[in-house]
Amino acid sequence: MTVKAYGAHAGDRPLESLDIARRAPGPHDVQIEIAFCGVCHSDLHQVRGEWAGTLYPCVPGHEIVGTVSAVGAHVSKHQVGDLVGVGCMVDSCQGCADCEAGLENYCDHMVGTYNGPTSDAPGHTLGGYSQQIVVHERYVLRVSHAREQLASVAPLLCAGITTWSPLRHWQAGPGKTVGIVGIGGLGHMGIKLARALGAHVVAFTTSESKRRDAELLGAHEVVVSTDPAAMAAQAKRLDLIVNTVAAPHDLDAYLNLLKRDGTMVLVGAPSTPHPSPQVFNLIMKRRALAGSMIGGIPETQEMLDFCAEHGIVADIEMIRADEINAAYERMLAGDVKYRFVIDSATLAE
Repeated sequence: MTVKAYGAHAGDRPLESLDIARRAPGPHDVQIEIAFCGVCHSDLHQVRGEWAGTLYPCVPGHEIVGTVSAVGAHVSKHQVGDLVGVGCMVDSCQGCADCEAGLENYCDHMVGTYNGPTSDAPGHTLGGYSQQIVVHERYVLRVSHAREQLASVAPLLCAGITTWSPLRHWQAGPGKTVGIVGIGGLGHMGIKLARALGAHVVAFTTSESKRRDAELLGAHEVVVSTDPAAMAAQAKRLDLIVNTVAAPHDLDAYLNLLKRDGTMVLVGAPSTPHPSPQVFNLIMKRRALAGSMIGGIPETQEMLDFCAEHGIVADIEMIRADEINAAYERMLAGDVKYRFVIDSATLAE
């Protein structure tokens, strides 16, 4: 089936309207009519060739929500009419230790929702800036939010799970002090989720103008990271830091804020490396510097269910598909609160 999409033919060319092919559903496939797709910073890096290995034409998008329109003969988890989501992956080997543990995101053969290998034309996956997608049922998530919240649910499929996974793995909750660095697409979800989990939340921003916003999102404290006195006041206070910033910066400034045995987890992915931290900032307090990448299917479903139960969605700005190039420039300038979401109905126009 041919459907409308938005993508690019080269890293130095703007995104434009494309016609792409989608396979007919196989026995274990779910066909989804996409209602909304969130716009992730990763989309920009990938489509512009800033990360190695971009395959063109590139159709980005891995924060997908919509309605099931068809299912294969052996599909048991979903039925026509269900509200569902698809995140950052659409396949994996399904047999390794990572897959068996429900951590398909760490499978060596994980297939991304776009720019991953597939037997479908054109030989690599095409993402959610499109009218429709067909995905194996294992990688399709149930959405329990109200239909009118669907657009704001879309960013949970990347921004939500990217912050949820480290918060859960490092046991954020009552009695823990958690820092969230950066108040953007990822960071605003990190604040909401850490607060809902019961942690004491300290938000870090370079902008005094974001103080009130961070408080409204749920931060108990807000620190302007360019203020040396304010940063010094947080020294050795934090159990966990989730660092969402997708640009190179001084990690030592934040490592100093960790307690003994505290951990800073990097989830932002800059296009060039961070400066190396000082080893003594790690060894003197047995601190850890770690990384985390999205989450497995079971924990993504757990996150969606938790958010539905607690009324948590992303703060979004809706755009038309033909506004995506301008949205990318605004995203680079930090001019969005806090996630752009494409109204997929505009693809047909």
